[in-house]
Amino acid sequence: MTDAVLELKDLAIGYEGEAVAHGLSLQLNAGEMVSVVGSSGVGKSSLLRAIAGFLRPLEGQILLTGEVVNAWSPQRRRVGMVFQDFALFSHMSVADNVGFGVKGQPEAVGRVQALLERFDLADFGQRLPAQLSGGQQQRVGLARALAPRPKLILLDEPFANLDTDLRQELGVWFRDQIQSEGTAALMVTHDRAEAHRLSDRVLELVTPGQGRPATWG
Repeated sequence: MTDAVLELKDLAIGYEGEAVAHGLSLQLNAGEMVSVVGSSGVGKSSLLRAIAGFLRPLEGQILLTGEVVNAWSPQRRRVGMVFQDFALFSHMSVADNVGFGVKGQPEAVGRVQALLERFDLADFGQRLPAQLSGGQQQRVGLARALAPRPKLILLDEPFANLDTDLRQELGVWFRDQIQSEGTAALMVTHDRAEAHRLSDRVLELVTPGQGRPATWG
């Protein structure tokens, strides 16, 4: 029996039938954090979009907890996502942002309150995102992603808009929170030092030659 949360099997991703990356195989286990690095345009964010269900693979398979999900909608996949621009709902309070993915569930109120306390946001639950600092907004984004207890969380340059000191502090904190949930995490970053500092493994997408799609380096 495998602990694999995510498996990629000979995956090719691209647009209008043209691959930007191909031959991608990966196994990501529960509690493991893996970073993907590489230059702009090699398909890092496209890979996250394919795993989340926003981009249909050209070839190969994506498996979540052993099931092929190529044809599944993003909602059915129940994958958490954290973005570099925070992507919070500006008209909703912090508490409502955190609880968005568990709205209507019996445990929703308790889960939201527990996350607000754990993420040092208990005093900010009724504020709007614009009333928070960048670091606080990013903590809200992570809390929202973790609220439904996803088995996999995808992070797309989650610290790019933060200053260096906060970026380093929040990065370690993010990793610890994700691991405490037993969640697998796949992070895209341009910062190689950050990738090695936070991750169990680092994979690089590289373009082998002019006009050829990227593959793992």
